[in-house]
Amino acid sequence: MTQLINPHYLAWIIAALSIAGIIARPLHWPEAVWACLGAALAVALGLLPLTAAWAAISTGLDVYLFLGGMMLLSEVARREGLFDWLAALAVNHARGSPARLFALVYLVGIGVTVLLSNDATAVVLTPAVFAVARRAEAPALPLLLICALIANAASFVLPVSNPANLVVFGKHMPALADWAARFWLPSLASITVTWLMLRFTQRKALAGRCAVSVPVAPLSGHGKVALAGIVITAAALLTVSALGWQLGLPTAILGLLTAAIVTLAQRASPWPLLRDIAWSVLPLVAGLFVLVQMLAQAGLIEAVRHWLLSLLQSSEAIAAATAGIAIALLSNVINNLPAGLIGASVVAAHHLPERITDSLLIGVDLGPNLSVTGSLATILWLGVLRREGLHVDFRTFLKTGAVVMPPALLAALGTRLLMG
Repeated sequence: MTQLINPHYLAWIIAALSIAGIIARPLHWPEAVWACLGAALAVALGLLPLTAAWAAISTGLDVYLFLGGMMLLSEVARREGLFDWLAALAVNHARGSPARLFALVYLVGIGVTVLLSNDATAVVLTPAVFAVARRAEAPALPLLLICALIANAASFVLPVSNPANLVVFGKHMPALADWAARFWLPSLASITVTWLMLRFTQRKALAGRCAVSVPVAPLSGHGKVALAGIVITAAALLTVSALGWQLGLPTAILGLLTAAIVTLAQRASPWPLLRDIAWSVLPLVAGLFVLVQMLAQAGLIEAVRHWLLSLLQSSEAIAAATAGIAIALLSNVINNLPAGLIGASVVAAHHLPERITDSLLIGVDLGPNLSVTGSLATILWLGVLRREGLHVDFRTFLKTGAVVMPPALLAALGTRLLMG
């Protein structure tokens, strides 16, 4: 087939079909199946040597360990009722006001995203918020949109807040102090503007009253262990990040340790816990690594490099802003993980000014708030909603995302560029 079709064109066709399969899920097959099928085709058709494919998979080791540890922590917390407990407390503190409940859920969403990653917010907090919305007799969609949008808007507060951060920077992750100096003000702009615009779009739905209080079951001893595990993991990752070390192994160890303590204390089998975790995320990410390496060999990275260098000839600020906006839009076409991998390949292959690298990261993290196809977290969020019997279509999400994402992205990029 490679003799009938130019190999470069064939690489793009395989990548496009794989991404379409991930987004549309034909035959209701999991997203990972389509990514792995595309990766297998790349090798089978000779577009990528097997050794290069394995090398691409191996580069994601830190990401796999990080995701695995975070999914373990999140599932333990979910099973032990930690997030239901937090959400119920938010309802009672709202004192019958949907608008106040909206603000409290937003704050909880920030905390979960910052400390546990945006995927945890999508997978774990969403069902808790859905349950609380029903118990509080409050409009569900405004609260559920928080889970999707804050998962991306707060995902560059810390290196651990989004696996895409590990993808973009890889082994060159900035130390915590350097990260804070570069990203905390843009993160504040992103979170604040997202709040203002989302609150504006939901102002009619949040008028009126909701239940004044709901029963709050005491947090169990095992729930307190889960909470302690999260706090210790957050502290450990802040320390590891400050030292400039990779984040995956400590996250995996602490996730395993927390899960082991809880299951041993309950004298329960670990298999039900492990069975409920969405392990298919790992082969999905691995398949995307291979697809991006295939595109790199087809000349994509070199084309992006030339484009950035041509922009740099006019102005670094213009190049940074354009790169951030372009990769934000690209994330909504092909999903932000492959977009982040493309950005990471360019960053790794060429020394780019810091502001361009940072703008690429902001675009990868925040850009997906435009559409349901933008990020892995949003795809996972849709899956949770489907299990709860609620369907949010592309158009419904886009109507909100088109109002919320562009000003938040411009605010975050503008803040980063003004910092010099």
